[in-house]
Amino acid sequence: MAGKGSKKPALEKVAAEKAGMKPRLLSGGNPQIAKGSGNELVQAYIAAMPGWKRDVGRRLDALIARAVPHVDKAVKWNTPFYGIEGQGWFLGFHCLTKYVKVAFFCGTSLRPVPPVESKQREVRYLHIHEDSQIDEVQLIDWVKQASELPGERL
Repeated sequence: MAGKGSKKPALEKVAAEKAGMKPRLLSGGNPQIAKGSGNELVQAYIAAMPGWKRDVGRRLDALIARAVPHVDKAVKWNTPFYGIEGQGWFLGFHCLTKYVKVAFFCGTSLRPVPPVESKQREVRYLHIHEDSQIDEVQLIDWVKQASELPGERL
């Protein structure tokens, strides 16, 4: 039996994912992915997103990589994070039941400010629903702006 602080459950989860087992979906259809750095884990998260949300995840990832070619990627708390080395994380997205929530960590500094407020003073969200048309020009502009700001150190 694993003791407190053991990494055994996390290692088992990684082993299951590498063996091709589908990650468990948490509330709202959010994939449970092992915490770690790198594109491989972000792609595993996206591949596990249910239904139409998977296409949104692929599109978001492609737009972010196009806007910021040197972007760093990680999965923390079952959420893909995007950042700049030495500056921190500037964006993350997360599956909820009816939409994909894109979080801009310094969103109140973006122009125009993304539409959805947060309980956290500086964070702003963009909610993408199944029938939403993504304004790619605006999203790329927000991503570029966000990548130039000091990010979150998580």
